[in-house]
Amino acid sequence: MKYMLLIFTLLFFSACSIKNYEHTQTKIITIKSPKMKFSDVGYLRNSEKSIELELFMAGKSIEKIAINHLICISSGCMSKSGFNKDYLNEAYPDDTLQNILLSHAIYDGANLSKTADGFTQKIQDKDVDISYRVESKGVFFKDRKNGIIFNVKDIDE
Repeated sequence: MKYMLLIFTLLFFSACSIKNYEHTQTKIITIKSPKMKFSDVGYLRNSEKSIELELFMAGKSIEKIAINHLICISSGCMSKSGFNKDYLNEAYPDDTLQNILLSHAIYDGANLSKTADGFTQKIQDKDVDISYRVESKGVFFKDRKNGIIFNVKDIDE
């Protein structure tokens, strides 16, 4: 029993361990949600299996959001659905934050319209009213019903 507990503990804490990221990009990031408000520079790092968003304010790192099979922030790790429930909206699919940060389609590509340099999506139902736009210069996500905004732009724009 002790060994099972030890193995579980190691697996749980390895979700938040240091990763080697293949890509690092400097972005201007704006996040507005009921529990999180931020607008400044951040680093977006990713590899094939994990993502890290490091947020800076006045040149000082204030938060890291690491995404792999869990989402880890300074207060601890949680499931993707748990993160959505606490920080975004529980109606969102588990991979919504990851898809926004990687400029991928959300909601399995529902209502996707191609544009000259990306795509747009409009998702409306009883829980959400989302406008999502991916362009070469950045990503814009807005949920009018829940007051949530993600704006991720390249630093040189």
